Amino acid sequence: MKLQQKEKLKLFVSSRLIQKKVRKIAKKISRDYKNKVPILIGVLNGSFIFISDLVRELKIDIEIDFLKLSSYGDSKISSGEVILLKDLNCQIEGRNVIVVDDIIDSGLSVKYIRDLIISRKPASLEFVSLLLKDDVNNLDFDIKYVGFKIPNKFVVGYGLDYAQKFRNLKQIYILKH
Repeated sequence: MKLQQKEKLKLFVSSRLIQKKVRKIAKKISRDYKNKVPILIGVLNGSFIFISDLVRELKIDIEIDFLKLSSYGDSKISSGEVILLKDLNCQIEGRNVIVVDDIIDSGLSVKYIRDLIISRKPASLEFVSLLLKDDVNNLDFDIKYVGFKIPNKFVVGYGLDYAQKFRNLKQIYILKH
Protein backbone atom coordinates (compact mmCIF):
# COMPACT_ATOMS: atom_id res chain seq x y z
CA MET A 1 0.00 0.00 0.00
CA LYS A 2 1.50 3.31 -1.11
CA LEU A 3 0.18 6.38 0.61
CA GLN A 4 1.00 9.90 -0.38
CA GLN A 5 -0.32 11.25 2.93
CA LYS A 6 1.53 12.17 6.09
CA GLU A 7 -1.13 10.44 8.17
CA LYS A 8 -0.19 7.11 9.64
CA LEU A 9 -2.40 4.08 9.49
CA LYS A 10 -2.58 1.34 12.09
CA LEU A 11 -4.28 -1.93 11.12
CA PHE A 12 -7.51 -2.32 13.06
CA VAL A 13 -9.66 -5.00 11.34
CA SER A 14 -8.24 -7.42 8.76
CA SER A 15 -10.01 -8.18 5.49
CA ARG A 16 -10.38 -11.81 6.58
CA LEU A 17 -12.17 -10.80 9.77
CA ILE A 18 -14.37 -8.32 7.86
CA GLN A 19 -15.50 -11.00 5.41
CA LYS A 20 -16.20 -13.46 8.22
CA LYS A 21 -18.41 -10.86 9.93
CA VAL A 22 -20.18 -9.96 6.66
CA ARG A 23 -21.10 -13.62 6.13
CA LYS A 24 -22.40 -13.87 9.71
CA ILE A 25 -24.59 -10.77 9.30
CA ALA A 26 -25.89 -12.01 5.92
CA LYS A 27 -26.80 -15.35 7.46
CA LYS A 28 -28.84 -13.61 10.20
CA ILE A 29 -30.60 -11.33 7.74
CA SER A 30 -31.36 -14.26 5.42
CA ARG A 31 -32.87 -16.16 8.34
CA ASP A 32 -34.85 -13.18 9.66
CA TYR A 33 -36.25 -12.27 6.24
CA LYS A 34 -36.91 -15.75 4.89
CA ASN A 35 -39.88 -15.62 2.47
CA LYS A 36 -39.72 -11.80 2.40
CA VAL A 37 -38.18 -9.38 -0.09
CA PRO A 38 -36.70 -6.52 1.90
CA ILE A 39 -35.39 -3.30 0.41
CA LEU A 40 -31.80 -2.67 1.43
CA ILE A 41 -30.93 1.01 1.53
CA GLY A 42 -27.24 1.76 1.39
CA VAL A 43 -25.96 5.01 2.86
CA LEU A 44 -23.51 6.53 0.39
CA ASN A 45 -20.65 6.88 -0.01
CA GLY A 46 -19.22 4.85 2.85
CA SER A 47 -21.42 1.75 2.67
CA PHE A 48 -20.85 0.88 -0.99
CA ILE A 49 -18.20 -1.78 -0.39
CA PHE A 50 -19.94 -3.26 2.66
CA ILE A 51 -23.35 -3.44 0.97
CA SER A 52 -21.90 -5.02 -2.18
CA ASP A 53 -20.22 -7.76 -0.14
CA LEU A 54 -23.31 -8.19 2.03
CA VAL A 55 -25.81 -8.63 -0.82
CA ARG A 56 -23.62 -11.26 -2.45
CA GLU A 57 -23.79 -13.30 0.77
CA LEU A 58 -27.57 -13.03 1.23
CA LYS A 59 -29.65 -16.14 0.48
CA ILE A 60 -32.91 -14.22 -0.07
CA ASP A 61 -34.36 -11.99 -2.76
CA ILE A 62 -33.82 -8.29 -2.14
CA GLU A 63 -34.26 -4.91 -3.72
CA ILE A 64 -31.71 -2.16 -3.29
CA ASP A 65 -31.60 1.62 -3.27
CA PHE A 66 -29.34 4.34 -1.87
CA LEU A 67 -29.44 7.52 0.18
CA LYS A 68 -26.63 10.01 0.30
CA LEU A 69 -26.12 12.30 3.28
CA SER A 70 -23.49 14.76 4.36
CA SER A 71 -22.53 15.61 7.92
CA TYR A 72 -18.73 15.61 7.82
CA GLY A 73 -17.43 17.31 4.68
CA ASP A 74 -13.65 16.85 4.80
CA SER A 75 -13.49 16.96 8.60
CA LYS A 76 -12.97 14.23 11.18
CA ILE A 77 -15.72 15.75 13.33
CA SER A 78 -19.40 15.91 12.38
CA SER A 79 -20.73 19.35 11.57
CA GLY A 80 -23.82 18.53 13.63
CA GLU A 81 -26.07 19.09 10.63
CA VAL A 82 -27.27 16.35 8.28
CA ILE A 83 -27.98 17.26 4.68
CA LEU A 84 -29.83 14.90 2.30
CA LEU A 85 -27.90 14.86 -0.98
CA LYS A 86 -29.67 11.93 -2.72
CA ASP A 87 -33.13 10.66 -1.85
CA LEU A 88 -34.59 7.21 -2.50
CA ASN A 89 -35.86 6.24 -5.95
CA CYS A 90 -38.19 3.55 -4.61
CA GLN A 91 -41.47 3.47 -2.72
CA ILE A 92 -41.06 1.97 0.75
CA GLU A 93 -44.57 2.26 2.17
CA GLY A 94 -45.65 -1.14 3.51
CA ARG A 95 -42.23 -2.68 2.75
CA ASN A 96 -39.56 -4.24 4.96
CA VAL A 97 -36.62 -1.84 4.96
CA ILE A 98 -33.06 -2.52 6.07
CA VAL A 99 -30.69 0.46 6.15
CA VAL A 100 -27.06 -0.53 5.56
CA ASP A 101 -24.39 1.82 6.88
CA ASP A 102 -20.64 1.54 7.24
CA ILE A 103 -20.35 3.17 10.65
CA ILE A 104 -22.53 4.69 13.33
CA ASP A 105 -20.49 7.12 15.36
CA SER A 106 -22.38 10.18 16.62
CA GLY A 107 -25.81 8.71 15.83
CA LEU A 108 -26.88 11.94 14.13
CA SER A 109 -27.13 10.52 10.59
CA VAL A 110 -28.86 7.30 11.62
CA LYS A 111 -31.49 9.26 13.58
CA TYR A 112 -32.09 11.46 10.52
CA ILE A 113 -32.47 8.37 8.30
CA ARG A 114 -34.81 6.70 10.79
CA ASP A 115 -37.10 9.74 10.91
CA LEU A 116 -37.06 10.08 7.12
CA ILE A 117 -37.95 6.44 6.51
CA ILE A 118 -40.57 6.17 9.27
CA SER A 119 -42.36 9.17 7.74
CA ARG A 120 -42.81 7.03 4.61
CA LYS A 121 -44.60 4.25 6.54
CA PRO A 122 -42.57 1.07 5.98
CA ALA A 123 -43.90 -2.25 7.31
CA SER A 124 -40.66 -2.63 9.28
CA LEU A 125 -37.33 -0.87 9.64
CA GLU A 126 -34.02 -2.30 10.83
CA PHE A 127 -30.43 -1.10 10.65
CA VAL A 128 -27.19 -2.90 9.89
CA SER A 129 -23.85 -1.25 10.49
CA LEU A 130 -20.44 -2.77 10.02
CA LEU A 131 -19.05 -0.58 12.80
CA LEU A 132 -20.72 0.89 15.89
CA LYS A 133 -18.74 3.20 18.13
CA ASP A 134 -18.93 2.33 21.83
CA ASP A 135 -19.78 5.84 22.92
CA VAL A 136 -22.97 6.13 20.85
CA ASN A 137 -25.38 6.17 23.72
CA ASN A 138 -27.92 8.73 22.58
CA LEU A 139 -29.87 6.42 20.26
CA ASP A 140 -33.41 5.66 21.37
CA PHE A 141 -33.62 2.57 19.16
CA ASP A 142 -31.55 -0.57 18.61
CA ILE A 143 -29.20 -1.33 15.76
CA LYS A 144 -30.18 -4.94 15.09
CA TYR A 145 -27.18 -6.06 13.04
CA VAL A 146 -23.73 -4.87 14.12
CA GLY A 147 -20.45 -6.15 12.78
CA PHE A 148 -17.98 -4.68 15.26
CA LYS A 149 -18.30 -2.41 18.28
CA ILE A 150 -15.27 -0.13 18.27
CA PRO A 151 -13.74 2.54 20.49
CA ASN A 152 -13.98 6.21 19.58
CA LYS A 153 -11.18 6.19 17.00
CA PHE A 154 -11.21 7.65 13.49
CA VAL A 155 -11.10 4.72 11.07
CA VAL A 156 -10.61 4.47 7.30
CA GLY A 157 -10.63 1.76 4.65
CA TYR A 158 -13.26 -0.66 3.33
CA GLY A 159 -15.37 2.28 2.16
CA LEU A 160 -14.61 4.57 5.08
CA ASP A 161 -12.77 7.75 4.16
CA TYR A 162 -10.97 10.83 5.29
CA ALA A 163 -11.49 13.71 2.82
CA GLN A 164 -12.56 11.11 0.21
CA LYS A 165 -9.28 9.18 0.52
CA PHE A 166 -8.55 5.65 1.80
CA ARG A 167 -11.94 4.14 0.79
CA ASN A 168 -10.18 1.62 -1.46
CA LEU A 169 -8.17 -0.04 1.32
CA LYS A 170 -9.20 -3.68 1.84
CA GLN A 171 -8.82 -3.54 5.61
CA ILE A 172 -9.89 -1.05 8.26
CA TYR A 173 -7.24 1.17 9.81
CA ILE A 174 -7.08 3.68 12.61
CA LEU A 175 -5.98 7.02 11.17
CA LYS A 176 -3.40 8.65 13.43
CA HIS A 177 -1.62 11.98 13.11
